[in-house]
Amino acid sequence: MKTLWKNDNELYEIAKKELFVALVGDVLDKMGYLHQFLPPNIKPLNDDFVVIGRAMPVLEADVFDEITENSHNPLMKKPFGIMFEALDSLKEGEVYICSGSSPRYALWGGLMSTRAMKLGAAGAVVNGYSRDTKEILHLDYPTFSFGGYAQDQGPRGKVIDYRVPIEIDGIRINPGDMVYGDLDGVLIVPKAAVNEAFAGAIEKARGEQLVKKALQEGMSTVDAFNKFGIM
Repeated sequence: MKTLWKNDNELYEIAKKELFVALVGDVLDKMGYLHQFLPPNIKPLNDDFVVIGRAMPVLEADVFDEITENSHNPLMKKPFGIMFEALDSLKEGEVYICSGSSPRYALWGGLMSTRAMKLGAAGAVVNGYSRDTKEILHLDYPTFSFGGYAQDQGPRGKVIDYRVPIEIDGIRINPGDMVYGDLDGVLIVPKAAVNEAFAGAIEKARGEQLVKKALQEGMSTVDAFNKFGIM
């Protein structure tokens, strides 16, 4: 399929200028991908935040001590598990996306945002809370979570793996899938569907401008839909 972009960075620029998440979600519906939106309680910390990038999935698990000396699992002796390794593995344009734990503590914070920015990562999406909200907003780092909650993950959770498939509310997220989020939600675009979904969304966005112009000029919604097939 011929695309309007040569690489991910060009796609991200087009998306930020011309698209919004709902458009891509509509196209995925038409393609038969009917369950790709993450739950609506995962929201941007700032209404203006937009995240788009390749998924770097992170698997978190609840624990009940920061360090457990008599454990059979060596990760139980490491504070935060392998969270630092996961964070340091982020590449340019990737999104740290985390799930697997209960919502008892924050999965993302200000220092993590600082490191991710330095690495050129595109943002963070967590199936739980974030903290250091003022710092993240000051950094202007796209972060999507349940909201702000200061309780630390140190004695409560550990990262147990990364760059592995995870799920959020039944939505499968594989390494390299596209994560696209704005104020209306976070969408997971399967890697194999990225080109078709975004090409269709760009076509729909440009068509909607024609519909908008026709409506402004007085055309009825019935006539507009019959003429353009878009609404």
